[in-house]
Amino acid sequence: MGEKRSNHSVYNINDHFVWCPKYRHAILEQIEDSLEASFRDVCDEYGYKILSLHISPDHVHLFLSARPKHSPSEIVRTVKSITARGMWEQHEAYLERYLWSGGFWERSYCIGTAGAVSTETIERYIERTEHV
Repeated sequence: MGEKRSNHSVYNINDHFVWCPKYRHAILEQIEDSLEASFRDVCDEYGYKILSLHISPDHVHLFLSARPKHSPSEIVRTVKSITARGMWEQHEAYLERYLWSGGFWERSYCIGTAGAVSTETIERYIERTEHV
């Protein structure tokens, strides 16, 4: 269920990212529409499929699926850097009131992964002796 295929792999890799704007300022509500459009553009361009997206005033939840060649750190770095650049281009006058030292996103982020089976199911499968 939900598995995808490429020339050399079958995969179901889903990552849940959470991160905040600089200083955790509650600034995202004012730019939510253009920020969402920016997320969708970046993900379309890089082949990431957005499964769910929620923009809160002071943080973002992005749940997406990507091919195995894209590491989670690469995905978050790409999405954060391109959306930050876009928001500064579109909303410079608004953002400079809150982000006086430049930047847009905090450097840190949280990530969780999800697939079609649980950790316990994988452990049970690996521990079975019949496939040895």
